[in-house]
Amino acid sequence: MTYCIGISLNEGLVLTSDSRTNAGIDHVSTYSKMNICKTNPDRFLVLMTAGNLATTQSVVEQVQRDIRDDNKTNLNTLNYMGDIADYVGDLLVNRIRRYTESSGFVPDASLILAGQIKGGRVRAFMIYPQGNHITTSEETPYLQIGESKYGKPVLDRFIDLDTSMDDAAICSLISMDSTMKSNASVGPPIEVLMYRKDALVAERHYRFGPDHPYLLQIRQQWASQLYNAFRAMPPLPLPN
Repeated sequence: MTYCIGISLNEGLVLTSDSRTNAGIDHVSTYSKMNICKTNPDRFLVLMTAGNLATTQSVVEQVQRDIRDDNKTNLNTLNYMGDIADYVGDLLVNRIRRYTESSGFVPDASLILAGQIKGGRVRAFMIYPQGNHITTSEETPYLQIGESKYGKPVLDRFIDLDTSMDDAAICSLISMDSTMKSNASVGPPIEVLMYRKDALVAERHYRFGPDHPYLLQIRQQWASQLYNAFRAMPPLPLPN
C-alpha cells in the first residue's frame, strides 16, 4: 500500500508521496512513487502511482519508451492535459488487462497525473484502474490515491484554492504523518514537490527520510498541539 496526495492551488501544485512498497515483519522495501516525466520544455508533468508495483512500473516505463521512440502518441504530442490523462489511462487499462488474462490475478493500480502545458491551466487528475479520471475542483482542490482515509480530515479542514503552497506542503506532511501513525504499510522516505504556476520546472523537491529533523519536528509539534487541543475541550455537562 502507499499514499499519494495531489493538491491543485491558485499558486500551483503541491505533490506528496510515501515510498513504502511492502510492509511485513521480516521485510520492508521502498520505491519512489513520484515520477517527474522527461518532456519537452513547454510542459511539466508528474505521475504518482499507487497499487500493484509491477503494473505501475510498466506504465511509467511505457510512457518513457513512447517518448524515446517518438511514437505518434506520447506526452509531447498531446496538447491538452485531459488528453494526456486519457492516454495514460489507456496504458493502465492495457497493462491490467494483459496481466489479468495471463494469470487470472487483477493487479489494480491508480495514478495521479499533475502538471501544466505552456499556456494552459495547472491541473491534476486521478486516473482509476478502469482508465477513466477525475480532476480537482474549487470544492475539492486535492486528490488522494492509496491509503487515503486517515489523512483526509486534515486536508478537508485546511486546504482550499487560496492556500499558499508552503501551507499546503505542511498540511500534506501532517496528512502523511497521520496515515503513517495508523497504517504501517505507508512509510518514508516522504517526497514533496512544489510547482509554481507557469514555471514549467519544479520549484522545490524534498525527500525526507525517517529520521529527518523536519519530519520529526512536524510529527512532534502536531501531536503536541492535538494533545493540548484535546485537553482544552469543555467537559461533558451534568445529566439533567
